[in-house]
Amino acid sequence: MEKKNSLAISCSQICQSSLFQNTIIVTILLAGIVVGAQTYKDFSLQNVGILTLLDRIILTVFAVEALIKILAEGNRPLNYFKNPWNVFDFTIVAACLLEPFLSLGGTFLPVLRLARILRVLKLVTAIPKLQVLVSCLLKSLPSMFYVSILLFLLFYVYGTMAVFLYGENDPIHFRNLQISILSLFRVVTLEDWTDVMYINMYGSNAYGYTSEDLSNWNPNSSASPLGASIFFVSFVLIGTMIVLNLVIGVIMNSMDESKEELSIRQEIQRRQQKEEPIRDGIDDLHKRMHEITEEMKVIKKMIEKH
Repeated sequence: MEKKNSLAISCSQICQSSLFQNTIIVTILLAGIVVGAQTYKDFSLQNVGILTLLDRIILTVFAVEALIKILAEGNRPLNYFKNPWNVFDFTIVAACLLEPFLSLGGTFLPVLRLARILRVLKLVTAIPKLQVLVSCLLKSLPSMFYVSILLFLLFYVYGTMAVFLYGENDPIHFRNLQISILSLFRVVTLEDWTDVMYINMYGSNAYGYTSEDLSNWNPNSSASPLGASIFFVSFVLIGTMIVLNLVIGVIMNSMDESKEELSIRQEIQRRQQKEEPIRDGIDDLHKRMHEITEEMKVIKKMIEKH
């Protein structure tokens, strides 16, 4: 039992060492270079031996990494799989190890190569800051859903209005609802949106449409200088300046939550490695005082309302 615990401690120290972490990062970058080199067929065929050797070395390093992390869990190796990032790493390594033994034919070759490509994403698991960013994006998905509904309603209302107002003048961009929404997506990305506005401000005969476009689409040209300018400027202001800023706000809020979770995990690891009762007690007292302060603010507001 002592030998196993000693092995777990040693493996844990290896995992936390900067040399081990830097080695994994370099290996991941090397894996990305190898995968990129394999996309050049002539170069890949000329250097197939070197690329195969590098691929095996990379796979060996990743397999050893997974083994060390599993051994670091000591008597509970299944704890390794409680971390979703570890599950992601293990799945990729397992898929790459099983590839030579699977005779799935050429049809499934792209699927097998996908595991090699995904090894580059291990960089996320190797760098905690990248984990925070990915966790932030995942946490923001529920709120992003409601922002997406709001954005869809905006596109739907403006898209319908555009068909009624500018469908005959500008059939290329607003001949039906789906094309209208697609054109408004172009507008909200600010990709030459003024050209779309000017077509409807000055009329398709005066701006934007070539003679070939006029013969193919047969638009009923009509100018709307004031109406088109108000329509498109208001859409850009609402869609780009307001709604899309809501997306940024949601992501920033999720970023704060992810950073807080990361700091909690780091604090737990620090306390497990090196206990400092006085410092830990002061930190806990400070956090508790902060919580009490926040609770007192809520109570104060409730009393003021009554």
